[in-house]
Amino acid sequence: MKTLAPSILSADFGNLAQQIRMVEMGGADWIHCDIMDGKFVPNLSFGPLVVEAVRKITKLPIDSHLMIQRPDDLIEEFINAGCNYITVHQEEVVHLHRTVTRIKELGAKAGVAINPATPLDSLVEILPFVEMILIMSVNPGFGGQSFIETSLTKIRTLKEIKETFDYDFLIEVDGGLNNKNIKEISEAGCDVFVVGSSIFSSDNITSSALELKNLISQ
Repeated sequence: MKTLAPSILSADFGNLAQQIRMVEMGGADWIHCDIMDGKFVPNLSFGPLVVEAVRKITKLPIDSHLMIQRPDDLIEEFINAGCNYITVHQEEVVHLHRTVTRIKELGAKAGVAINPATPLDSLVEILPFVEMILIMSVNPGFGGQSFIETSLTKIRTLKEIKETFDYDFLIEVDGGLNNKNIKEISEAGCDVFVVGSSIFSSDNITSSALELKNLISQ
């Protein structure tokens, strides 16, 4: 099943409850939370308190992408706030297997993200243990960036690895997805589509979400 995960990083936080309901009406499957600390990436976003507020608004799964230094220090807080998926960065976590194991022991599903310049080879040892791999198709830290086209090759290669070894992790893609490229990204092997500004910056949030949902469902 193809999963649409609108990123609230691009939402109007003054009307967050209303905007989440709009994407729900547009067929959103998950809500994606981009957590930034201004250190691992050059921007600040929000923390567990906002995730807790989102949990009260929606029953959809919450997918939190921790773009932060020392994510192990906050994993439990985010899971207690209501996260169903926790994704950490391969580039930041020193003992990745330990971190992935802890996420699952605390009751969430574990994902690992890689930046555009990080090779897939760096994930070989962790693939059997995760529920999701997040391929960043922009350099993390800001919304509204353009999709890096070479990400398609990385998605296709990861899909081949998944099928060859019969792994069951989801392939998530985040960065620059829109109605012009989302179908090609889907065909490359993406399972979970993180979309921010293309939904929340549009004139009709529900209609934009519905269009994207229809494109990935074809």
